Amino acid sequence: MVASNLKSETMDLMQKRSAIEAQMDAIISRLCQPGGPGLSGNLVDSEGFPRSDIDIPVIRSERRQLTELRNDHTEITEKINQNIQVLHSAKPASSLSLSKDAGNTEVSNGQRSSVTTVALPSSNVSSTAMDIDANGGIPFALVDEIADASPAADDGLQLGDQVLKFGNVEGGDDLLHRLASEAQSNQGRPIPVVVTRHGTPVNLTVTPRSWHGRGLLGCHFRML
Repeated sequence: MVASNLKSETMDLMQKRSAIEAQMDAIISRLCQPGGPGLSGNLVDSEGFPRSDIDIPVIRSERRQLTELRNDHTEITEKINQNIQVLHSAKPASSLSLSKDAGNTEVSNGQRSSVTTVALPSSNVSSTAMDIDANGGIPFALVDEIADASPAADDGLQLGDQVLKFGNVEGGDDLLHRLASEAQSNQGRPIPVVVTRHGTPVNLTVTPRSWHGRGLLGCHFRML
């Protein structure tokens, strides 16, 4: 009975987290649209005057709301992970299959999860159930800028993707340096990448390489 209640609570938390992620994605999309200031860009021009091409009060409000949503997301994710640990300690030999309403996603045979899910998926993603793994994790970086026709864009990364795994990098300290080192040391070689996108874990393969723009990927990661 306790396990059943905990499963139900965990599913409710996941639905709340998915709703928060949808709000975050919408804000990020608006802030990072062409000509927009992005998540942290300047709101003043080169002469120090407020930019006239953007609505500064709205931008500040959306940035503040995004920060609040991230805090809520972190709290919910921590609670989900706690519940999963309890559920797996009760049934150490089996994974927990939690049903979801039609239209949501299934994550099977996962190893870690996203800002969006607690399990890292295999390549198969369905829409009716979710297997939860105790090794769930929290995204450590957000793709907040990406250039058209860049290696990152061509290989499937999208604006707003939240990174769970980038090659051998799965969180920890000194992330910017480690991400750059991972890309440089694997130039011309595919790197397995796991992100969450609109509440769904996605497996990608990204190959750092030279192109007509800057860097080997053509995108920018913002640490979470």
